[in-house]
Amino acid sequence: MKVLLINGSARPKGNTQRALEEVAGALNDAGVETEIAWIGAKAIHGCTACGTCGRRGDNKCVFADDVCNELIQKAGEADGLVIGSPVYYAGMNGSLVSLLDRMFYAGGSLFRFKPAAGIAVARRAGTTLTADQIDKYFQINCM
Repeated sequence: MKVLLINGSARPKGNTQRALEEVAGALNDAGVETEIAWIGAKAIHGCTACGTCGRRGDNKCVFADDVCNELIQKAGEADGLVIGSPVYYAGMNGSLVSLLDRMFYAGGSLFRFKPAAGIAVARRAGTTLTADQIDKYFQINCM
């Protein structure tokens, strides 16, 4: 069994990474293989609702110059998914929103019925909304 953990922070070694490392450690102790993927600090395209991914049916987004298609493939191959985000202005990191919109639109069928969890990391308020934003992707895809 393998679980993919996605770090939705622009900071590679920040608090979101630390939280995901704790989850990965607990999963590893239970005999579950894990991989933590970082979305990076480079720009991530937002979904344009072009529908190309649906027409092609190949579970790939038309934009191929960022991490989206790689993460769709990894999440599709994994048995479970954990997504972590820092809280920015009482919500998810904008780059992560763009990524998840595209990942779940283009590759959502690959994720159906897999166990999933969201992690929100904040110094102040906003964790409830951020966790709810992440969970909506899972709920819509029967995860």
